[in-house]
Amino acid sequence: MARPGSGVLVSVNGLGYPPQNLARVVVWEWLNEHGRWRPYNVTTCHHIENVLKGDARGTVVLGQVDAQLAPYVIDLQSMHQFRQDTGTMRPVHRNFYEPSSAPGKGVVWEWENDSGSWTPYDMEICVTIQNAYEKQHPWLDLTSLGFCYLIDFNSMVQTNRQSQRKRRLRRRMDLAYPLIMGSIPKSQSWPVGASSGQPCSCQQCILVNSTRAASNAILASQHRKLYGGATGPSGATGTLTVVRQSNTFAGTTLWSPTSSAGTNNIQHNNISAGGGQAKAEQVQSLLHHAIINGQNNLNRPGTQRISMGTARGAIPPGVPPLPVKNLTVSGPVHPAIAGMTGILMCAAGLPVCLTRAPKPILHPPPINKSDMKPVPGVNGIRRKTKKKHLRRGKNPEDVVRRYTEKVKVAPDEDCTICRERLVMSSGYEGVKGIKPEVVGKLGKCGHMYHLLCLVAMYNNGNKDGSLQCPTCKAIYGEKTGTQPPGKMEYHVIPHCLPGYPEAKTIRIVYDIPAGLQTTEHPNPGKKFSARGFPRHCYLPDNNKGRRVLKLLIMAWDRRLIFTIGTSSTTGEPDTVVWNEIHHKTEFGSNLTGHGYPDPNYLDNVLTELSAQGVGQDNLKD
Repeated sequence: MARPGSGVLVSVNGLGYPPQNLARVVVWEWLNEHGRWRPYNVTTCHHIENVLKGDARGTVVLGQVDAQLAPYVIDLQSMHQFRQDTGTMRPVHRNFYEPSSAPGKGVVWEWENDSGSWTPYDMEICVTIQNAYEKQHPWLDLTSLGFCYLIDFNSMVQTNRQSQRKRRLRRRMDLAYPLIMGSIPKSQSWPVGASSGQPCSCQQCILVNSTRAASNAILASQHRKLYGGATGPSGATGTLTVVRQSNTFAGTTLWSPTSSAGTNNIQHNNISAGGGQAKAEQVQSLLHHAIINGQNNLNRPGTQRISMGTARGAIPPGVPPLPVKNLTVSGPVHPAIAGMTGILMCAAGLPVCLTRAPKPILHPPPINKSDMKPVPGVNGIRRKTKKKHLRRGKNPEDVVRRYTEKVKVAPDEDCTICRERLVMSSGYEGVKGIKPEVVGKLGKCGHMYHLLCLVAMYNNGNKDGSLQCPTCKAIYGEKTGTQPPGKMEYHVIPHCLPGYPEAKTIRIVYDIPAGLQTTEHPNPGKKFSARGFPRHCYLPDNNKGRRVLKLLIMAWDRRLIFTIGTSSTTGEPDTVVWNEIHHKTEFGSNLTGHGYPDPNYLDNVLTELSAQGVGQDNLKD
């Protein structure tokens, strides 16, 4: 089936703009930790567009339209979403779609997650699904978009092509996304919008105003350190010159152009700091003053988790840095106040160490080769991918006949492949030697299908001489994959994983070079890339960990660990990707979900291996 057009227009950097005099639907999206652009809901997008019309370089408070987004604001100048309580920043962008596409009609496609609630698809996928639905296609393959899923519109089910897991999906109607006309200038050329009247006095807006004002002090401090604008000749008293910010929000400006030495003054929302002699109590008093009055301007949030390397270098010996997360303020105030206090203290020259986001511990400490030992009970330390080595049937009909037996009297029930009744003819065209009405029963599980349907299913797969029952997922024969050539090494290292203090660690190293795709791959003759190799993975060196390793070696020999497709993280096509058997690539932490401790991982990966036909019954005693 041909892939439907996506209906999406390419977004120019930042805000982007559609061609002149064309109507386009606008969808605002944010970048998640997996590199996927996730759409804001329609109400939030309308709110962002309304703010954009009034002030092209202003700030959007998302909590004003969605209580669940209360901690988040968007800075339209830098095109970033800022979370006030953690300091996390994520890029946002503005995407354009045809008015006739799903967002223009208010159509939302969603899938059911593990908790039983509904999650919307990425907008590009939603548009593609809607196009196929409108053309009355019976199904849609999402492989071309980087997802191994098959959408069945008759049963409204999404099926994972690798694990065969099914999830429900639904189509619902909502408001249409905002519609705009004409061209829009690029973000860097937009003038600052003039504002009038009093700023919003809600608690969240006041907090946002103070957050950005504090970040302006950081920017001014960095400018002094880079260009020397804050220090005079040797021995002169340092001064702090704060640049006046544009009056994006109406009201008195918090940071006025002023320069003084040796003291800090708080007067009518103006600040001048010098010499780094300010007291922490004065800075906190300033912060309280800023929060209560809220009469300041916003222009740019610089509150991403910042590493003030130059500031740390200026800390006097023996003065310990004060982590922001340890700062506390009396009274019922927002958690972000502690972070803003640290930012102001840093701008005033006090020793403050801003807390960084924790980094995953991907690898163990350096290890000598002499410390690497073979895994007990596992032969060898290395495997290489073999070429197609399994016996193939002479043709698809022979494979189907090998695992089925003819049914003389077909029951009056559906064939789950073609959706026709078994007493009727198959929905697929005839193959020489097999009549359309012939029904076969699989030997192990006893499920029945038209033989022609089983032949069509086999031809649509890997054609490796194996069959998988589409109902119960029982595998007949030995399933193999399309993993490109490479090598797998494994050994024990003398370090413990979190959660397994009594066991050493099994380290697995996969290495696959780039190469050319063959006829079993999506684009034969085209080059494929291999990013991130060698890849290091970890298991506890205990009985269950060794059992998992043996099965992973078996899966490697059957070429099931990797495949060639589109990366779900980067979106890169024709690259080596994982193939539905999860690995732990984080050695000393679990910040990404791919590390330890994870008490359920070994059981989960055994289940995934079994779904690929690599079960524990395959192991020799």
